[in-house]
Amino acid sequence: MQKQRIEFEATKTIYESATLKFHGVDGFDVYNISIPFKRDGKRYLFGRVERREEWARSWVRLFEETGQDEWSVVEDSMIYTLEDPYISEIGDELVMGGTHVQYQSGRYSTFFGYFFRGTDLHNLYYFTTGPNKMKDIRLVPLSDGKIGVFSRPRSAEMTGKYGSESMIGFTVVDRLEDLTADVIENAPYIHGIFGKGEWGGVNQAYLLDSGKIGIIGHICYQDKDESGGELKVYLNMAFVFDPTTRESSDLHLIGSRSCYPVGPAKAPYLVDCVFSSGIVMRPDGKADLYSGLSDCQAGRITIDYPFERHGLLV
Repeated sequence: MQKQRIEFEATKTIYESATLKFHGVDGFDVYNISIPFKRDGKRYLFGRVERREEWARSWVRLFEETGQDEWSVVEDSMIYTLEDPYISEIGDELVMGGTHVQYQSGRYSTFFGYFFRGTDLHNLYYFTTGPNKMKDIRLVPLSDGKIGVFSRPRSAEMTGKYGSESMIGFTVVDRLEDLTADVIENAPYIHGIFGKGEWGGVNQAYLLDSGKIGIIGHICYQDKDESGGELKVYLNMAFVFDPTTRESSDLHLIGSRSCYPVGPAKAPYLVDCVFSSGIVMRPDGKADLYSGLSDCQAGRITIDYPFERHGLLV
């Protein structure tokens, strides 16, 4: 992946690059956002809201687009005790998920994925919980009306067994009511995505008109900075998955921290970190890729459509 990173930086084409501005949350950072989506004629996104000096003490708030790359908090909207929100549109329902960190006696204990659903953006209902210590669970509507489910187990045991720190699993459920921790936990793995010492996951999944699934995700590895300090490298990546053959293909990088405007980092080891949100198609056929930046900002870059030759977004 380090070699691919060097090749990507030498050949990348970025058409636009911007840092998002957020209003109504003075004193807080907004990062690791959902993709923007439309509801009731307006454009929204969910964002993780947290003070720069604090960890694992964040909230998810709803923001409305109020200008070019500008978003304002929706006053009196629901506040969720979550991290890193993401959305899927299943039928006429919006599903919003995020990571809920649990504490015992004032100390970090564990975390779970929580899922909310509903047709009213301002009245979503908590309806299910993912497996213990699993992030990056994502849903995608399939062409037959069923729902694809991507999992992302990560553990030391996984490193010993597969070489990579995490895997991506995939399974199918008939309806949202069938989404349980056991179903997610037992999703069969997709092999060949991550190399030795790498990890990552799915951030947003899109049904393509070919029947395949286009994936926007993140891929990561450990590195060292110029003084020998720890560096966690997070990159934006894309690949295509065939739910029938269970084969993945065309994994490639689509963004890195250097593609976005210069900005601060929550910690020195996060200076080379981008956490993908997903893409939104543009009228000119290109795609806006949204991403969290170094755990304290959110950004947008315009790139070529990443699933060329595999189908168009449904």
